[in-house]
Amino acid sequence: MDGLIMTGQLILGLSILIVLHELGHFLAARAFGIKVEKFYLFFDAWGVKLFKFNYKGCEYGIGWLPLGGYVKIAGMIDESMDTEQMAGPPQPWEFRSKPAWQRLIVMLGGIFVNIVLGIFIFWMLTFKYGDTFISNEKLTQGIVPGIVGKEIGLQTGDRILEIDGEKVVHFEDIRSSDVLMGGVDLTVERGGQTQHISVPLDILNDISDHGVDEFVAPRAYLNAIQSLQEGGAAEKAGFMEGDSILRVEGQPVTYADEFTDVMADKKGQAVDFLVYRDGKEVELTANISDDGILGVVFPRYFPIDQVKYGFFEALPVGASVAWGSLIDNAKGLGKIAAGEVKASKALSGPVGIAEMFGAEVNWIRFWTLVGLLSMALALMNLLPIPGLDGGHTLFLLIEMVQGKPMSDKFMERAQLVGFVIIVALMIFVMGNDILKLVQK
Repeated sequence: MDGLIMTGQLILGLSILIVLHELGHFLAARAFGIKVEKFYLFFDAWGVKLFKFNYKGCEYGIGWLPLGGYVKIAGMIDESMDTEQMAGPPQPWEFRSKPAWQRLIVMLGGIFVNIVLGIFIFWMLTFKYGDTFISNEKLTQGIVPGIVGKEIGLQTGDRILEIDGEKVVHFEDIRSSDVLMGGVDLTVERGGQTQHISVPLDILNDISDHGVDEFVAPRAYLNAIQSLQEGGAAEKAGFMEGDSILRVEGQPVTYADEFTDVMADKKGQAVDFLVYRDGKEVELTANISDDGILGVVFPRYFPIDQVKYGFFEALPVGASVAWGSLIDNAKGLGKIAAGEVKASKALSGPVGIAEMFGAEVNWIRFWTLVGLLSMALALMNLLPIPGLDGGHTLFLLIEMVQGKPMSDKFMERAQLVGFVIIVALMIFVMGNDILKLVQK
C-alpha cells in the first residue's frame, strides 16, 4: 500500500509538471501561428496510446511510457524524427518558416512555465503557511551530530552560530544545501568558547549514504513518554504513558540522545529506572532488548517561531526560495562535473523521488516537492544537450549569430546523439535507484 501511495503521488506530481511544461511550448507555438500536431502526456512509444482525441487539428492523448511528454510541432526536427515532413518545401505554419527569435521563444516556453510554476507554488505556500522554523537562537541545548557531523569535528551540545560569517536564524539553514554542498565555515560555540569547523567539499557523498540526520539534528530534551510499544520491555516493566524518566541506573538523564546512548550501552541487561508519575517517584526495572530498545516513544519539542506574510509580501519570499533551489541544483551539477561529488550519490530517479513524497499524503510536502521538481526540470531542460530545450536553444543562438540555420542533416544527427545521452542518463539514474534499494 505504501508503494502505491508513493507511486500515485509521483505520477500526479510529474503529470502536473509535464503537462504545464509542454503547455508552455504549445501556447508559444500557437501564438506565432505554428501548427501543433500532437500534445501528449507520457510517450506513445511504438504508437501505443492509452487515450487520445482530436481537437482543431491537434491530437491530444496519454501514452503508456511515463518518462515525460511532448508536443509535436510541425516543421521541427524533434524526438519524433519525422524527416519525411522536413523533405517537403517549408509551409507558412511550420516552425522552420518562422524567424529565429520566435522559434527561440517557443523553445524556452516550457522552461519559462516551469520557473513561473515553481515561484507560484512557493509564493502560495508562503502566503498560506508563512515561514515556520526552529529558532536557532532559542535552541540553547545545541545540536546532536550524527556519523557525518562527528567526522568533521562537531560534538553534542555544540551551538552553530554562523555559516560563513552569517548569523544562523533558522536552524534549518544548518542543513540547507548551502552547507551540504560543502566548502563553508561553521562558527561553533562549545563550552563558552568559539571555534571554527570547515565543511569539506565532498561531504554530500557521506550525507547521501547516511542521511541528513547523520549530519546534525537539534538536541531534544527527554520529555514524558508519549506511547508504549505493545509487548515491549517498558510495558512489561510497568511503565505508563505520561511517565517522566528521571534516572537510569542512578544517573540523571536530561536529553533524548543521552537516553539513547545509555540504552545502547545496556543492551540485553536488566536496568533500574526512576520515573516521575502523578507527583510521585516510582522505581521500575526493565529488561532491555538486545537491540538496545526499551519500547517507548518520546515527543520532541523545539522552539518554533513563525512569520506570517501578506499576499504580496509572500511573493519575493517565495520567489527567493524557488530561485534558490534552482541555483542549488546548478551548483550540485557543477560539483558533479568537477568530480567533487559522485553522480551516483547526488542523482535520483523515479524511485528516489517517490520515496521523497512518502507513504502518506501530506499536501504541504507534496506541493513543496512539486515546486522543487519544477525548478529542477527547468534547469535540466536548459542543459545544452540535443533533444532538450537547451540543445534547441543553443542551435538557435548559433543560427542567430551566423545568420543561417544548421543543416537538417546536422540536426538529425544531433537529435540522435541527444537521444542516446538522455536514454543513458535515464538508465543510469534508474539503475542507481535500484542499486540503492538493494543496498538498503
